[in-house]
Amino acid sequence: MVLAFAAYQAGPALAAATGDGPHGTFTAVRQSCFEHHPGKWLCTWRGDFRSDDGKVVREGVTLYDSEQDTMKAGQTVRAFDTGRPDHVYGEDGSREWVTVAILLALGAGLASRPLWTRRRPRPAPDDDARETRGADDAEAVAPWELAHEPVR
Repeated sequence: MVLAFAAYQAGPALAAATGDGPHGTFTAVRQSCFEHHPGKWLCTWRGDFRSDDGKVVREGVTLYDSEQDTMKAGQTVRAFDTGRPDHVYGEDGSREWVTVAILLALGAGLASRPLWTRRRPRPAPDDDARETRGADDAEAVAPWELAHEPVR
């Protein structure tokens, strides 16, 4: 499942890293914030994207950009669209590919786990050993237990 998720995200993550997709402008409309740790807030801007050639117009998308902390409503910044349904990226792109690469490696490792251990055939039980075992073997005492008295 990890491998499938990472493979699904690989294309858009690489496009975000390389700036592949129509470039244009993002206009900030509203900011959404939530507290992800006590006293630590994470804020993102939702707004509208329009490509330079006017062929791509997307409303209500989230901007992924490191500079969004300084934005204000109505402000326009350069961005590009990788085709993801819910967001566009600032001109600096994204390092999401690092997370995707880690997930791909983890998924490949987990998928190959059955190959990690080599199965050894169990030795056949020795007929002589089976005949000499008796009921007393269940209560057998190890030799080192006979040599020492219990400490009091």
